[in-house]
Amino acid sequence: MEDVLKLKRATYHLWTFATSKIISSFGAQVYAFAISFYILQMTGSATSFATNLICNILPRTLIAPFAGYVADNYSRKTIVITAQIATTLAIGGLLAVSLTSGLSLFAIYTTTCVLSITSQFSGVAFTSSITGLVDETRIQKAMSLNQMSISFAAIGSPAVGGLLYGTVPMPVFLIMYMTASVLAVILESTMNFKLFAKRKEVVVGEPKETMLQSMKAGLDYLRLQPVLMAIIWVSLFINFLFGAFMVGYSFILIEKMKMAPEHFGITEGSFAVGMLLMSIYLSVRKEFKYALLVGKRGIIGMGVLMAGIALPLMINMPYYGMFAYYGTLMFVFGLTMIIANTPMQVMMQKMIDDDYKGRVFSILETMAMALMPLGMVIYGFLYDIIPAQWILIVSSLMLIGVVLILARPSVIRKAHPELGEEKAVKVETVSEQ
Repeated sequence: MEDVLKLKRATYHLWTFATSKIISSFGAQVYAFAISFYILQMTGSATSFATNLICNILPRTLIAPFAGYVADNYSRKTIVITAQIATTLAIGGLLAVSLTSGLSLFAIYTTTCVLSITSQFSGVAFTSSITGLVDETRIQKAMSLNQMSISFAAIGSPAVGGLLYGTVPMPVFLIMYMTASVLAVILESTMNFKLFAKRKEVVVGEPKETMLQSMKAGLDYLRLQPVLMAIIWVSLFINFLFGAFMVGYSFILIEKMKMAPEHFGITEGSFAVGMLLMSIYLSVRKEFKYALLVGKRGIIGMGVLMAGIALPLMINMPYYGMFAYYGTLMFVFGLTMIIANTPMQVMMQKMIDDDYKGRVFSILETMAMALMPLGMVIYGFLYDIIPAQWILIVSSLMLIGVVLILARPSVIRKAHPELGEEKAVKVETVSEQ
């Protein structure tokens, strides 16, 4: 009877988690859309716009190790709810400033930094709690629903933001975000983060690790997990090499191909649609048996698609043929990205001990984001002096090479020992026949 109740509670968690993510992600992205336009209209400066992006990325990267320590040593539910309340208060503070003295760049940058920090704490704590919220058989469903929420927000928020911007004042956007944040707090407060958790109980009187000792223990744990180390190194190189895509895609379509803004927006929207559809599919299908192998093939596919961005630069295409080509390519890119990410996320949720999840996921995010700003700066410079098609092709080949080396067959076999056994069985069967 107790098991039945726990499974019913897990079902409630699945949909509450997804609803909370949709509401908070939608509010955050509508806010980000409005603030981006506001900064550009107020200053006309790309530097001011880029500074706001840095205020979002840099604090997350710096605070990630501390967020992992907190997630592993304190109540994850308390962390999530506290971070969401802090988000609400930060937006409320910006709203108060806008109504009393008008928005300033300093106020916007400060709020962006606070939101970056709160989202990092909330994100690490939530990711570390998936196996506590749902049973093991529905981890892939939970991860897929999380991605679906993000994709829904990515598709809908620019449309809502575009319709509202210019017709309603900035305080309306801030009130929308505050409302979404409050609703998320209410939903999250009804969830039991310890339903399926396997964390060690704290013994009263037992000496507690210091923060440095705890972080060192997290690194020591990782060193003993060669598969996790391989995934972290792959993430590091991917995020650096994907600077070629993040910088080059907009540069090629807008500057080189002279694509109309509305058509450019549709191609980017098709990426989110691809992610959404694949997330829906993965939420209803059974888990992949060989997650790391699937993820490896997905990343190789992404490398091929990244090189495909260069094709219209080498082959003349009519305008609408080019538009259809990029729309289709980005749709497939969205599908492939989910195929590459979700199975590996599910595998990591099952591999990592509950007591180390916060530190491991924070280290993974730190490593993944560490080279991203550097990659964007370097590729921004390269696109000004080297033909774009060669940058994309060389970066794609490097990406594929890195994955083939770091996720080589010996690493795949460590992650999936049964893969080698199945091959051996097949060989024996064939030889007997």
